[in-house]
This record gives sequence, C-alpha cells and structure tokens, in this order.
Amino acid sequence: MIPYSRQDIDESDIAAVTAVLRADFVTQGPVVTQFEAAFAARHQTAHAVAVSNATSALHLACLALGVGPGSRVWTSPNSFLASANCALYCGASVDFVDIDPATRNLSVTALERKLREADAAGTLPKVVIPVDFAGLPADLREMRALADRYGFRLIEDASHATGASYLGQPVGSRYADATVFSFHAVKVLTTAEGGMVTTNSASLANRVQMLRSHGVTRDVAQMEQPPEGAWCYEQQVLGYNHRMTDVQAALGLSQLVRLDAMHARRCALADRYDTLLADLPVWLPPRAPDRVSAWHLYAIEIDAERCPRSRAEVFDAMRAADIGVNVHYIPIHTQPFYARLGFRRGDFPAAERYYARTLSLPLFPSMTPAEQDRVVECLSMALK
Repeated sequence: MIPYSRQDIDESDIAAVTAVLRADFVTQGPVVTQFEAAFAARHQTAHAVAVSNATSALHLACLALGVGPGSRVWTSPNSFLASANCALYCGASVDFVDIDPATRNLSVTALERKLREADAAGTLPKVVIPVDFAGLPADLREMRALADRYGFRLIEDASHATGASYLGQPVGSRYADATVFSFHAVKVLTTAEGGMVTTNSASLANRVQMLRSHGVTRDVAQMEQPPEGAWCYEQQVLGYNHRMTDVQAALGLSQLVRLDAMHARRCALADRYDTLLADLPVWLPPRAPDRVSAWHLYAIEIDAERCPRSRAEVFDAMRAADIGVNVHYIPIHTQPFYARLGFRRGDFPAAERYYARTLSLPLFPSMTPAEQDRVVECLSMALK
C-alpha cells in the first residue's frame, strides 16, 4: 500500500539517536535544550519549549495563558480533537468559529462577526486557537488585530505547519502569543511523538517549562524559600510530566537539519499533483501568494456536480487499490462527546460541507513519481 503519509528517516537520524543512547543522558539531558535553541532560531522566535506531544503543548499553552474554569476558548471545527480538548482539560468551555471555504482555515469574517456578538453579550473568549490546516498558515495578521481590539490571546495551532512561512517569515509566534507544533510520525518533522511551544514572551516560556515538569523549579532566583542546599527544588504550581526525552530531541535535531530539503520535496510533489489532477472533477488545495504551505496534507475536494460517485465510493475504491487515502477531518462539533455539550450538525456549515467531500491523497518526501502516477491513475478510475 502507498500510505497517505510516512516518516522520512535516514542514516543521519539513526546515528543521532544512537549517539544519545550511548551517552550519559537519554532524558533530561542537554540535547533537548539544543533542539529547542535550534528550532527557535529556525523559526525566528525568541523561545521554544519542547514537550511530549502537540496535545500537551496546546494544554500547557492554554494553562500558561491563564485558561481555567470560567474561561472561553474558540477554535476551528476543521481540526483534530486536540485543538478543542485542550480547553476542556483546563476546565474552560469551548466553542467554534466556522471555516473559510477557500482556505479551509478559521474564517476571519466569521470570527469578527462572532466577536461583535460576544462583546455585546459579555461573553468574549479568553483565547482563540486558529489552526493552520494541512500546513497553510491562517490569517494571523488580521487575527492579531482582532485580538488586540477585543482583548483575547492567540494560540496558533501550527501542528501541520512546521516549515511553513507567512508574510515572508517562518510561522512561530510573530503574531500569536504562542505557537504549537507537532512532531508526530506522520508530520513534516518527526521525533516519533513530540511537540513544541514557541513564543516571544520569556515569562510565558518559563511558565510552560515549569508546567511541563510537575510545576517544579530548580532556579534559586525563582524559589520562594531560601534553599537548604544544592539539592533543593520547589513545586510552585500543579504541573504535569509532559517532558520530551533526549532520544526524541536527537531525532528532531537531526530532522531539523533536513527540514528545508524535506519541505522542498513536499512542495514539488504538491506542484506535480496540481498538474496531474487539473482535468479531474476535483477542487485542488488552496494556495495564497503571501504564504507558503508546509504541505503536511494534500487534501482535495470531490466536485459532486462533475463526479457521479460519492466520496465514500471513491475512498473505498482507492483503498481497494492499495492507495492509503484518508479523510481530514470529521468536524469536531459533530462528535458524540461534543453533541452532549450541546453542539449539533448544521452549527458550522462550511466545515461540514468541506468534510462531506474531502479526501487526503498520499504525500511524503520519499514518494516516487511512479507512486504518484499510480495514485492519480487510480483516482481517475475511482472518480468515473
């Protein structure tokens, strides 16, 4: 089977991990700090804090920004569950803002309208979490202006967008208060499992660092009581064990060296898909002149007016041909858990329309032209 995604591991990655396995520290050692510094430099941001996965990164970013019981958090319904669940972990309530059908990201127009209504009702959000769906950055400049006007904080969920750029700069907290990245195995850069929070705020970074490790500090300057000796540490808040290991960080640090090359390969494959699919009854993924997608996903939409087959029929035909297509995403608000919170089908129609016709085609750096040709040939047959 040709999978919809596959990690890209080479001998340099294996050597980097092996070196850590032979070193003194496999966790809580120096490699995590090295990975953080390199990632921050690559994304032109002041601070980067590595954590166990992107879900924990979202959770800790919310906590560090003061999200808790009584807070309201808004996000996109077109995302994985973690983009909304992170608010519930903090005891906050969650709501959604419909997507822009053109970009598939959270709609600025819908956000501004919802903010005006919430301002009049006294129910403004504490945090808004736009999602860079498929790797295409959201409209962050406009959202920053709205955040400043209405007084909420902005967490960019860039789990799909490592390597992407927006208005000529890498994504990573120029506009957001914090940006979250994912290093899951199928993502653009992998540490097997892992995540990162980037920010230009030193106090926010320090807060995330403390929360990721049981709420503990060993920094004498931050201690509330005079230390009895060099062994002392203090738990100052209720934290978690959301640390990244040095083994994972070594893989991430090695992958970071190849990030530009892997991204270039994804871009080339996406360009080739655009050409090969031009005459088929599908809508191609969006592009924008002021931003460059990371191309985590190549998600098409089936044009029902030009195609006699349903998305389910096309999906089944592709899987039967050993083409590992997938669907991203079932709108969060339609899940049974969220239905019990009061959400209903029809609440966010643009996200629901997109979901009804989307299909993610295989895309990964090691994909060959022959494999891509096979995907397109099978898709062409499946659509007929």
